[in-house]
Amino acid sequence: MPIIPNGVLGMLLFVTTETILFGGMISGFLIIKASAPIWPPPGQPRLPIEATAANTVVLLLSGVALYLAHRRIQSHKEGAEKALLAAVLLGSFFVLFQGYEWVQLIHEGLTLTSSSLGSFFYLIVGMHAIHAIAALGFMVYTYSRLRAGWRAKNQLFAVEVLWYFVVGLWPLIYAVVYL
Repeated sequence: MPIIPNGVLGMLLFVTTETILFGGMISGFLIIKASAPIWPPPGQPRLPIEATAANTVVLLLSGVALYLAHRRIQSHKEGAEKALLAAVLLGSFFVLFQGYEWVQLIHEGLTLTSSSLGSFFYLIVGMHAIHAIAALGFMVYTYSRLRAGWRAKNQLFAVEVLWYFVVGLWPLIYAVVYL
């Protein structure tokens, strides 16, 4: 029996490479920001700091709900499905709210080509959104399997690795890009 399940190891390797990807994008953003005479660029809307802070709390709560699902599966208690569903719903709210934020910012003039802020904002936040959506899909699949009575802990562990990456990365993105 392997020390670490194959799916979990594969997800850890994936998350490691994605950490490097985000590190490069955030580094590029910080270099451009530091070399700009004025930041944010003139004529660009301010990012919605307060609303996104509240949405960050929602994302963090989804991580707590996933943790509760893990605990309930580990102890063979009922309620793992409900906790996982709560994580999915909170994570979905986060993604939908980010989409709403994007629409508002586009209407205010922040686009992919409007400035270096717009370019990096949509690149970094968009890549995070893609990862969040993929992780949500994986959680929905795991939830459907749990509802059917399947209790494979290894799949939930792999989901946790990806979702905790998404959840853990967001406060850094928020601090660097929004503040």
